[in-house]
Amino acid sequence: MRHTADLDFESWVCPVPLRDTPSIVMGHGGGGAMSGELIEHLFLPAFGVAGAAELGDSAVLPMDDGSRLAFSTDSFVVKPMFFPGGSIGDLAVNGTVNDLAMSGASPLFLSTAFILQEGTGLSELGRIAEAMGAAAQAAGVRLVTGDTKVVDSASGDGVYINTSGIGMIPDGVDIHPRRARPGDAVLISGDIGVHGVAVMSCREGLEFGTVVESDTAALHGLVAAMIATGADLHVLRDPTRGGVSASLNEIARASAVGVELVERELPIPQTVRDACSLLGLDPLQVANEGKLLAFVPAESADEVLAALRAHPLGRSACRVGTCVADHPGMVVAKTALGGNRVVGLPIGEQLPRIC
Repeated sequence: MRHTADLDFESWVCPVPLRDTPSIVMGHGGGGAMSGELIEHLFLPAFGVAGAAELGDSAVLPMDDGSRLAFSTDSFVVKPMFFPGGSIGDLAVNGTVNDLAMSGASPLFLSTAFILQEGTGLSELGRIAEAMGAAAQAAGVRLVTGDTKVVDSASGDGVYINTSGIGMIPDGVDIHPRRARPGDAVLISGDIGVHGVAVMSCREGLEFGTVVESDTAALHGLVAAMIATGADLHVLRDPTRGGVSASLNEIARASAVGVELVERELPIPQTVRDACSLLGLDPLQVANEGKLLAFVPAESADEVLAALRAHPLGRSACRVGTCVADHPGMVVAKTALGGNRVVGLPIGEQLPRIC
């Protein structure tokens, strides 16, 4: 038996990492409460007036001619680098394209920066680069600039990628995390939790009756179809790190509204339920890479749902809840038994290094 003094508490990262720590732990990168605290209490005070950030998926930059650009950046450290349905390469392109799309922007240009571990096989790097090129072509974006750095074999873990992107926001589109209003319908474009389970099944050697493949995809075409309905889209968010739970809590807090979900309406595939039950995970906190959440006025919900379902990436779209004036800043789910449970903001990271 090991004595308490011999335990390395700093290395404990899941499922609930220590919050009172003088050092970075894995939970700080999980997109939950610890990530928010790091931004709010360390980065923003340190940046001062130079840190004029609204903390959305992308920044909206007004131009002198009245047009608006969306700008976003993201880094990808997924392990393993190849997983069912995708790789770190297409994930890096699709992830930044989606961050731009969540402000309604049409993505135009991406940068690509690589941090490579010494000893990484050129054949593996070639596969990743080809996946990035194919994803960029499919999304209609150009890879226009980049950088490469190499670290020694003890300082990295294969390939890390950063992509930044620029897109153009159409006139009349005003999509923002603070625009959710009581009465809004909460929509989701399809099955949730698939990406996280695909990566974990590969990492842990889990087998199911069918292969669980990542849902990684570029969503700007789906967003364009929603905009084309003419509906006043209030909020869009792709629930990546921290899953649906983190995204809904962030929107509820930003808009000072409550969110009420109907648990039985949540589109969680049985394979995801089984995997989460086996691993002790909450499907609402598992990352997605090809799904979006939408807050739209109730009177527009049916029209927007029809547009989603008419698109190949939104065929399983459904309404999962309603925005309310009660319990502002909180997300509550009505259970199958008729009770209610609070859907909290994840503290850290259930599944590290999945995006």
